[in-house]
Amino acid sequence: MSFMQVSPQEGQGLKGSMARTLKPHIGSLEGQRIRQDWMLLAPQLILFIGLTLVPFIVAFPVLFTDRLSFQDTGVDYIGSANFFRLFNDPNVQAEYFPALWRTIRFVALNYVMVFVFGLTLALLIYEVGFTGWFFTIVYLPMMLSGLATGYIAEMLFSRSTGTVNLMLREWFGIASPIDIKLPEGTTVLLPILIGWRYAGFNVAIFLAGLLAIPTDTIEAARVDGASYWQRLWKVYFPQMIPSFIIATIFCLIGSFGVFDELIALNALSSNTEAKLLSVMFFTYAFQSQRLALGLVLTLQTFLPLVMIALLLQRLQRRLQY
Repeated sequence: MSFMQVSPQEGQGLKGSMARTLKPHIGSLEGQRIRQDWMLLAPQLILFIGLTLVPFIVAFPVLFTDRLSFQDTGVDYIGSANFFRLFNDPNVQAEYFPALWRTIRFVALNYVMVFVFGLTLALLIYEVGFTGWFFTIVYLPMMLSGLATGYIAEMLFSRSTGTVNLMLREWFGIASPIDIKLPEGTTVLLPILIGWRYAGFNVAIFLAGLLAIPTDTIEAARVDGASYWQRLWKVYFPQMIPSFIIATIFCLIGSFGVFDELIALNALSSNTEAKLLSVMFFTYAFQSQRLALGLVLTLQTFLPLVMIALLLQRLQRRLQY
């Protein structure tokens, strides 16, 4: 059997001909992929522009006025005075900084719950292989609204008829029932409530990180005799750093934005521990007739969060395997 001899010049010409033939095809596939990416992004992009970007642009001039409410017609331009109220107005400071401290404390406790619920359940699903009904139970709380979650917690911890309090009294003999609407109860139980509601969301983040770990790396650790805890600390966690950082960013943003559950826990009336920054901004804009000042305080709180999120993203790129 003989092969046709091809000279170097003919070979170069053949390569050029193939490249010219394949280039339009590759360009077509690339264009199709880009169109598919934009189609997937389009719904979220439209929602972001319509519900976030456009309202921000419309509200931006209000920051430099003394506007009291949306119905206020006697609006005057006051320049940057609103931006300094946080630093020179004792009344604003007396409300803002306690709310900020409560929010930071809630963020810290909620961050612990992210790992208690999310990481634990993700490891359980990954190692044991729970699917079906277990997934339904984990993701079911996310289908509830924040108000419904708060009211369910209120019923569970009712002082006289709450299931949890009855169980604690029956099994452990506690004399004083737990009231989630009291300041002490809110401080401890609110992070647990939020952690339980968003457990499914955090499970998805951590499970994606676990499934991204190459199986040969895990098998090699097993062959070398590494125990489960050694694999956890030296194989799983180092390669899950991107998932940890993503969960941190979402926890930070979500904790500052929690609102519905606080309303269900009487944040607008008597429960002072439920008065986080999100509730304060709402009362400024819609109850206290201080719309412009409320928007400025929201912006002054939002910008540091954006900077922290950007720093965490840069850290993620550096630490990513």
